[in-house]
Amino acid sequence: MTTTIRAGIDDQPIPALPKLVALDVDGTLVDHDGHMSRAVRAAGQALVAAGHEVVVATGRSLGATLPIVELLGIERGYAVSSNGGVVTRIEAGSNGGYTVLDRRVFDPSVALLALRHRLPGAKYAIEDHEGNFFSTERFQDPSFGVEAKGVSFEELLELTAVRLVVFSTDATAEQFGEAVEAIGLHGVTYSVGWTPWLDIAAQGVTKASGLELIRRRAGIDTADTVAVGDGRNDIEMLQWAERGVAMGQAPDEVKAAADEVTSAVEEDGLVAVLRSLV
Repeated sequence: MTTTIRAGIDDQPIPALPKLVALDVDGTLVDHDGHMSRAVRAAGQALVAAGHEVVVATGRSLGATLPIVELLGIERGYAVSSNGGVVTRIEAGSNGGYTVLDRRVFDPSVALLALRHRLPGAKYAIEDHEGNFFSTERFQDPSFGVEAKGVSFEELLELTAVRLVVFSTDATAEQFGEAVEAIGLHGVTYSVGWTPWLDIAAQGVTKASGLELIRRRAGIDTADTVAVGDGRNDIEMLQWAERGVAMGQAPDEVKAAADEVTSAVEEDGLVAVLRSLV
């Protein structure tokens, strides 16, 4: 990985500084069926091989993040899971392949009670401080990475959470978003998804907060940060990066937070961005 810059009388190429490249998963690295195309995988692996700090930054929990890390060929590096709630150092071949560097928890009970009052038919799931999932009504999703244990709503109130997930089958995404806004959740960070889906984390915890921790540990300048994403939970990350890129299918507010927009995930929009960095 070199860039040709005039360097005195010898005109020798000066190695380019590595960049921290943060990549969302669903809707960015993989399509909405969870499939990573060959072109995306090859471009991602090439970026890793070139020496950049490629960081998977996702709302998925750790167990569902690690397979994506493996697909990209990241054997040494970092990952951000649970929308910043869990920051991990990747160490292929040792300690099970990773070490959790930071895990942010919160008391979900106030948010749960407020949500139940406004969204009585919603389903709930909590990721605890050990990476276990507990859910009402056999609520299960691939983003959990593990099988959720069924519990009562009252039992959820007693847990400490890294991530609280809320899903409603009784409202459209727009109605769901309006209901969440009307609740006025305090003391937490939250984002509404494409569907009637809500992710809640501890106050101030976002993908950006996790990435900033990694940036400092890796010693990478803020000017050498790139982020690509498509969801509302990517807005802070896109604003944090020196170069924030929104996917073509992203909502307007996500595109507005970015410096540029690439094509949609179905068109492998990420590939052009990754190739521009090698």
